[in-house]
Amino acid sequence: TTFLLSLFSVGIAVGSVACQKLVKDQITLAYVPMAGVIMSIFGAGMIILTHFVPPAITEEFRTVSQLLAEPAFWPIIIAFLGLAVAGGVFAVPLYAYMQAMGESATKSRLIAANNVLNAIAMVSGAIISGLMLKFGATILDVLTVLMVGNLVVALIACGLLPRTAQQTVFRFIFRLAFGLKVVNPHNLKNLPTRMVVISNHQSFLDAAIIAAYFPVKLTFAIDTNIAKKWWVRMWFTLVKAFPMDSENPYAIRDLIKLSKTDEPVMVYPEGRLTTTGSLMKVYDGTAMLALNAEATIVPVIIEGARFSKQTRLHNPLPRRWFPRITLTILPPQKLEVPDDLRGRARRVGAGQKLQAMLVQSWFAARTLEETLFSHLIKAANLYGKDVRILSDASNNASTGTPLTYRSLIARSLLLADVLKRQKLLHTNQLNAIGLLLPNANAAAATFFAVQAAHAVPAMLNFSAGNDAILSACKTALLTHVITAHAFIEKAKLQGLIDHLEKNGLTIVYLEDIRSHITLADKLKLLLTSRCPQGYYQERNREYDNPAVILFTSGSEGAPKGVVLSHRNINANVAQAQAVVDFNPKDTLLNALPMFHSFGLTGGTLLPVLSGVPVFLYPSPLHYRIVPEVAYNFNATIMFGTDTFLTGYARYAHPYDFYRMRYVFAGAEKVRSETRTAWMERFGIRILEGYGATETAPILSLNTPLAYKAGSVGRLVPGMEYKLAEVPGVEGGNLNVRGPNVMLGYLKNDKPGVLQPPEDGWYETGDIVNVDDLGFITIQGRLKRFAKIGGEMVSLTAAEGLASKCWPDSQHAVISLPDDRKGEQLILFTTQSGATKDALRQFSRAHGGTELALPRHIFVVDKLLTLATGKTDYVSLTKDAEERVK
Repeated sequence: TTFLLSLFSVGIAVGSVACQKLVKDQITLAYVPMAGVIMSIFGAGMIILTHFVPPAITEEFRTVSQLLAEPAFWPIIIAFLGLAVAGGVFAVPLYAYMQAMGESATKSRLIAANNVLNAIAMVSGAIISGLMLKFGATILDVLTVLMVGNLVVALIACGLLPRTAQQTVFRFIFRLAFGLKVVNPHNLKNLPTRMVVISNHQSFLDAAIIAAYFPVKLTFAIDTNIAKKWWVRMWFTLVKAFPMDSENPYAIRDLIKLSKTDEPVMVYPEGRLTTTGSLMKVYDGTAMLALNAEATIVPVIIEGARFSKQTRLHNPLPRRWFPRITLTILPPQKLEVPDDLRGRARRVGAGQKLQAMLVQSWFAARTLEETLFSHLIKAANLYGKDVRILSDASNNASTGTPLTYRSLIARSLLLADVLKRQKLLHTNQLNAIGLLLPNANAAAATFFAVQAAHAVPAMLNFSAGNDAILSACKTALLTHVITAHAFIEKAKLQGLIDHLEKNGLTIVYLEDIRSHITLADKLKLLLTSRCPQGYYQERNREYDNPAVILFTSGSEGAPKGVVLSHRNINANVAQAQAVVDFNPKDTLLNALPMFHSFGLTGGTLLPVLSGVPVFLYPSPLHYRIVPEVAYNFNATIMFGTDTFLTGYARYAHPYDFYRMRYVFAGAEKVRSETRTAWMERFGIRILEGYGATETAPILSLNTPLAYKAGSVGRLVPGMEYKLAEVPGVEGGNLNVRGPNVMLGYLKNDKPGVLQPPEDGWYETGDIVNVDDLGFITIQGRLKRFAKIGGEMVSLTAAEGLASKCWPDSQHAVISLPDDRKGEQLILFTTQSGATKDALRQFSRAHGGTELALPRHIFVVDKLLTLATGKTDYVSLTKDAEERVK
């Protein structure tokens, strides 16, 4: 008896501690009904198990050791302990609730009354038990009556707290089946009195998940026809339903009236289950509900449910019965719309603001605190390890050589082992090693191999010239550069290699590394392909360490090293995913070099980490071949610059881009002629974006959901901006801050020294205007303005004038000092026979300013460009200086 009483006391103590962990310092009765039911279950189990113990054994034991030595008693002891633990979970919240809810003046009397009731119950129980035993009942009969009575009380508690009991059950199920994790649960405390809850809609599980975790009973706005279905009506004890006829334009008015009564309302702004896995269009009605009801919006984001069997996705995501699900609760926020908007403009503006809020919330729910290699492993687990994710032109320019997630990870880990064994990594304070490779599977595998070895790849621009590349190596303190014999021979870069070796760098060839791969390495390759997590361990807060070193294009001066962290790149990938629906049904063609941030993040890492198959092509300058590759690869997404897109439009067959969904342009301004050519020839609208190497690179982007002609779109989520005033110029110098802004610069005057941006703000040097809805229009580079006769003149505008006059040619304007007016404009053009008189007449006819006219016009066969497609203004300026002399 003493042993059992001690065991019962221990169980009560364990239950009390467990209760504290469950409620997490909250005063709630959520677990009381279920704890009562569990007590009855354990009690019933104990009674049933006792019947299986032979009477002879029961009569034999006299001591605790004899009891424990008999295996038949262990299940009974465990059931008895479980009953006690459940009792602790049952009792502690009741006492806490009683003490917290009682008024100070009556609290002592309340506790005394409770003690009296407990005493009466114990005495009554003793009397009833004694009477039962006197009339021939056994102890098991007494326990049976006790458990039945306990179950009745538990069911009464469930009746008094039906929603609380259901929430407890569903939370338990969601945690057990889906490993459901709630992020920012503190935002569920102190919810606003009048609120509208909004959420993305990935699966049929969403409503149950939200209802299970919100502390208040929400009223779900639901389609009238859906509300009639039996499997929907069964949830109405957990939530309230507000059936809405989608064909009734006045239905929203009734919902507004309901919200004004402080009834918490839950709405899916998208109005339907997603069929892309990403955010879809947002209906303006939800925004007007929040505005007119003067309600606070509580955004909720569900992630992971799109991989469940309960979705309507049309893309080939791997479906699972029980995927991992995360529920993120964002802070309550007000929807703010400019006061001067009225009528339809106000409604549209409110809808766009709500769309932006949902996008910001979606991004805020992303996980950025992981390394790129951890992200790669996670992507493989999500989208399927045997999915073909990379192809290149190494064997066939049309179909390529495929590489699955499994083989990419395994090869990367194998190469990382060999590089570490050869002591080729961690040879300088930056842990950096140079990569001199073209767009190919080998380049991607090498990039991830360096990541897996906890080192930093420095992506070298092989088109920059010998001196510029050597300068980059010195700036990043490089001692080793990885390349390939085949590439050096084909690209005719032996002179560069000789130059680097002459200056003390060690060149490492991938072909030579293969000779160091042993049989043990190959066996390990088989193991790592099955369980990469066992061979790669992320270090503490490594996600804030440098992940890659890129170098600026040098379009306006000497290239600088830009150091990006794992968090920077993860953030930019998530920012792009938040505004564009990338999914495994897509295929992406990347001809932009990986040494450029656009080609690395946008063209390689974004699709690979999003489950989108990629074809890596080594050169964007093959204007005839790239469209053919797009046709054979069935590409649906492509990145490019204005220069490259113009070339493709000139040589492509009208059907080459028949499957293309999105064409994103950046790095330079997209001319109206290029837009027109793509729309008329291929029926494709170019989506222009804007970015910089320093922002990993995407800053803003036009999307199908948020597009404004002539702009570069809105800032991606997570970014903030300010405009610095520039005298004499409309707009301001754009400064940005956000999670994708670089760690800092490496400059050739201080090699190896990281120079972070002040207070995290990056000065873009671009003069922009930002409208009320957040769309950015670039006026030009700060350095691309000339001061002529005391007036600021945009060189970009001067180029635009020439483009309008001669739309089929290419143009570049630079400025040189001038003794009379301060500066003079020089136009380089490919337009044969171009004259100042023709340009002047065109300018006058179209209301242009004389200040934007060039002093000199030089006709050239081809404009000088950088490898990224940007105009090489530095070289053009030097050329102009020589010509003017």
